[in-house]
Amino acid sequence: MSDKVEPIPSPIVCSESWHDTTVVVSCAGPVDMVTAPDLQHVISAALKKQPTAMIVDLTDTELLASYGMSVLVETHERLVPDVPLVVVADGPITRRPLELVGLADVLTIRPNLGAAFDELRATGD
Repeated sequence: MSDKVEPIPSPIVCSESWHDTTVVVSCAGPVDMVTAPDLQHVISAALKKQPTAMIVDLTDTELLASYGMSVLVETHERLVPDVPLVVVADGPITRRPLELVGLADVLTIRPNLGAAFDELRATGD
């Protein structure tokens, strides 16, 4: 019998992709108190590369809990006004929780990635 303990794989997959100087951080899976630090880590790593704008794409997010929302607020506070942040969230799993807690009034939220890029073009990035 082996005493080696295998780590449990994270149920969230976060990644970054670059479109010129805009970074898109995408998450698939639940964003909760267990997984939100993974999102936070990917965002922090992307910010070290000095993007001119950031999009957090929650299209494939299966749950957006309060800790995940706090990561979005913290990111917003770190970026404004130098680097715009647009959150892609639509429907009852992602957009609705943001609206219920009043974050739709604080964050720029768009329903899809195309609309997020349109927002950045309209604001001058």
